[in-house]
Amino acid sequence: QVHLVESGGGLVQPGDSLRLSCTSSERTFSDFGMGWFRQAPGKEREFVAATSYSGRAIMYADSVKGRFIISRDNSKNTAYLQMNTVRPEDTAVYYCASRGTPLLHNGYDDPREYRDWGQGTQVTVSS
Repeated sequence: QVHLVESGGGLVQPGDSLRLSCTSSERTFSDFGMGWFRQAPGKEREFVAATSYSGRAIMYADSVKGRFIISRDNSKNTAYLQMNTVRPEDTAVYYCASRGTPLLHNGYDDPREYRDWGQGTQVTVSS
């Protein structure tokens, strides 16, 4: 069982920046793609960003493109989500997930294609 732990959430104001971290207990972390999803109250879980095993292939949801940056440090078994110029509509619980495959092929934006999930970290954007 892979253990993923998110951190870095909190209360921020519109326009601020925030960096989320996701640390994995999996020894083969560097073999698998990683994704970030979010879920706002009353809404379905939605795709935010994903990266391939190497970090060279990256995809973003249109709603965060140009503002958020996904990255990973395989030496630290950690994936990151740098959130810039946040908006109130970014308020949600943010989850990281391990794809179980190395590449970003079809389904990278589908939560059903991810094998392991963290417990989530709350991000609230409010003035």
